[in-house]
Amino acid sequence: MSDKHEFGQWEFIGRRGGEVVTLVRGSVIAAVPEAKQAAEEAGQELRFDFRDDRAVLDMLRRRHLDEEDMFKAGFAHGVPLALVGFGVVIYWGGVAQYWETAAARNVYLTAAAAVVATQLFFFVRSALLHWGDPVQQNLRARARKYREIAHLARRGGADVPAHYPHYGPYPFAAKFHPEVADREPYESEGADDR
Repeated sequence: MSDKHEFGQWEFIGRRGGEVVTLVRGSVIAAVPEAKQAAEEAGQELRFDFRDDRAVLDMLRRRHLDEEDMFKAGFAHGVPLALVGFGVVIYWGGVAQYWETAAARNVYLTAAAAVVATQLFFFVRSALLHWGDPVQQNLRARARKYREIAHLARRGGADVPAHYPHYGPYPFAAKFHPEVADREPYESEGADDR
């Protein structure tokens, strides 16, 4: 877990830069029969026990770290790409297009295209490494399904906050890959702890 955050026993960060949220216990969600059934079915489909509070908490904490990593990667490569791209266009519009020789303009365009293409390559590579990682996609798929289960419980009358657990669905990066194992097991309660 990150050294930056000191959590209470059942706390996690609900969204990047957001406030600390307390886990809604599995017993609250399971009190709604439709949510309990959905959790059991999803557990078999996604190889995860959505009724295990410790495992769910660990998953939500990992999901927050995944969200931070995706933001950092996008920021680290996206901002330089935008600045360089903007600078290339402005310089072309204000200076380079007025150069007298076509050869000089072509050299500028070639060099500018090479720099922008290199930056674009690193941006796309970074995005694919984070969004395309099958282990992280499994994590996102589980977080998305947990959100659906929690909202099903809320509609059934359970005391679940409106936007809990505060993660979007990420349909483009939340496909479950059953052939991929987790890098490390989730924390778990024993069966007799429930």
